[in-house]
Amino acid sequence: MQGRRDIPLSDRGRAQARAWRLPAHFDRAGVTWYSSPLRRATETAELLGADAVELDAALTEMSWGDWEGFTLAELRETHGDMYVQNEARGLDFRAPRGESPRDVLERLKPWLARVGASDVPVIAVTHLGVIRAIVAAATGWDMTGKAPVKLRSDVLHRVNIDAEGRIAIDEWNVPLIYRADGA
Repeated sequence: MQGRRDIPLSDRGRAQARAWRLPAHFDRAGVTWYSSPLRRATETAELLGADAVELDAALTEMSWGDWEGFTLAELRETHGDMYVQNEARGLDFRAPRGESPRDVLERLKPWLARVGASDVPVIAVTHLGVIRAIVAAATGWDMTGKAPVKLRSDVLHRVNIDAEGRIAIDEWNVPLIYRADGA
């Protein structure tokens, strides 16, 4: 769980992002790029070809508090039933001194309303915890049980946001174009 730890992309992650290209039907002309201020997100935006990126703290990954730096397996092994009970809280799951997915949604609401009220298309580079919160808001998923969509990390997700910040799904897991040479 990387959470708020501001670590750069690994060499492998950097090579992977360098090889990604947006699909042709994603016209970048007139698009506003947003990114989480964490380096792994800003690097990804730059490697995807963003000319200028607006950093927005609303897009920052969910804070895992005291549990940052641990794997899911380590947390389940170390905290046992307490962790399982916490997971069962869904949107109210919270690591000690961390954020809940519900907190992430509250943090996102002003950004979503601002983006939804604009006529300018947006590309946002963010983190899995934020995307999962968006899935919950779009689908009514309470974050218990299986997610309504299996999210991949090497893809785009297309959503529409209205002026009130409500989210409608267009497409999940839109494949990025890979260039073998990474150029």
